[in-house]
Amino acid sequence: MTFDRTDPEGAIARAAKACSNWGRWGDDDVLGTLNFLDEAKRREAAALVRRGISFSLSQRFDMNGPQKGWRRRTNPVHTMLDTGTDAALGIQGFPHGIGGADDVIAMPLQCSTQWDGLGHIFDHGKAWNGRPAEKVVTSEGDLVTGIEHMAAHIAGRGVLLDVARVVGGADGELPDGFAITEEHLTATAEAQHVTVGRGDLVLVRTGQLTRVHREGWGDYAGGPAPGLSFTTAGWLHRTEIAAIATDTWGFEVRPNEFEHAFQPLHQVAIPHIGLLIGEMWDLDALAEDCAADGQYAFWLTAAALPITGAVGSPVNPIAVK
Repeated sequence: MTFDRTDPEGAIARAAKACSNWGRWGDDDVLGTLNFLDEAKRREAAALVRRGISFSLSQRFDMNGPQKGWRRRTNPVHTMLDTGTDAALGIQGFPHGIGGADDVIAMPLQCSTQWDGLGHIFDHGKAWNGRPAEKVVTSEGDLVTGIEHMAAHIAGRGVLLDVARVVGGADGELPDGFAITEEHLTATAEAQHVTVGRGDLVLVRTGQLTRVHREGWGDYAGGPAPGLSFTTAGWLHRTEIAAIATDTWGFEVRPNEFEHAFQPLHQVAIPHIGLLIGEMWDLDALAEDCAADGQYAFWLTAAALPITGAVGSPVNPIAVK
């Protein structure tokens, strides 16, 4: 795919038309590309569990996070409601010496490791499957494609594409602003002797989070980053993957590849392809193990929380090999 860097709107329109899945699963569809992840695919994925070793792919949810307040996104605020001190002082009102602790957390749903739901991004006022955005997401939430509909479905064959290790060289990190093309994705799959196809949950490691862990958050949230090129829209559509996630804040390369653009690949992938996108996943430990044993496919469960009407969800993805 080629495009005019001065014309993001035209390029987005052409990619949207070429990659549209509107109507593919009927007018009432609320799952998008998760429709590709069926029972047979899960049975195939279950057979990948051989050693029983598991990896959490989530960052921690605490105040030491990447958020800076952009669009009111803050890091999680964790507050204790009951504590051991309360129990020791005998002020909890329980009988026979029992005590306990309770807590509460306040946070944006997309402040750390998370999924973007189908109601997260619109294109010219249209949401997934061509629905009017104002009739899908209101002040009461996503009334149609709320992420609760996906809660039972996101478990199957995970595939790690460690582009940073294959393309990035000795340090296993891609520089900020590096655009990952379809050629990079296919070359990585070939180097790792792994296939990518229908119903897969694809994880793309850029190495940016590795660098952040070493140097500090910096501009991780919303700043320059390696990521998928706008030109991968056709690959995302053609491969019929169920979902894709990266170790970066915004999934696609930043700065974006057009002049005066903001997240143009999102504008095609979510409302037109119906693709589930994950961001801020920690893939480093899994990547080390995959490099050691040469196996880049595994069982992956990454259930969204069934938060009614939400357009995103925190997640603790678990990969099992």
